[in-house]
Amino acid sequence: MSLLVVRHARAGSRRRWDGPDEKRPLSGRGRRQAGALVKLLVPFEPKRILSSPYVRCIQSVEPLSEKLGLAVETSDALAEGAPAKEVVALARSLMASTSVLCSHGDEISALLHALARDHGLELPADYECAKGSTWLLRERKGRYASARYLPAPP
Repeated sequence: MSLLVVRHARAGSRRRWDGPDEKRPLSGRGRRQAGALVKLLVPFEPKRILSSPYVRCIQSVEPLSEKLGLAVETSDALAEGAPAKEVVALARSLMASTSVLCSHGDEISALLHALARDHGLELPADYECAKGSTWLLRERKGRYASARYLPAPP
């Protein structure tokens, strides 16, 4: 089984946005990235799509949700600033089937570091996590054993 961990696509500028950050939507480029994620992620045949409740995360996986006919489930464990132990617990609970998680850079970094430290996940020493990119985590024998970076669509 696999876990596809997506960093939300490009969003509008924080400086130019005057509403709550949780409501900041994707930019035009981000919407194009979200559309391109469909082609990248559909072949993995995910059974669930979970997202941070932030609008930019939900919008990043909505095209995939529509293509697959799956609801986007929101989880506070994926929200910006959530405790690392919550996103790790969520990831571990999803080992039974292939799922997509959409979150923020800080949450993804915390997840990868915790899985490397506590569960032996092999990561490159200098890894990336660009907006719109995906980490493919493969499960083996009850743990996430390998990680592969899938760059963000243009």
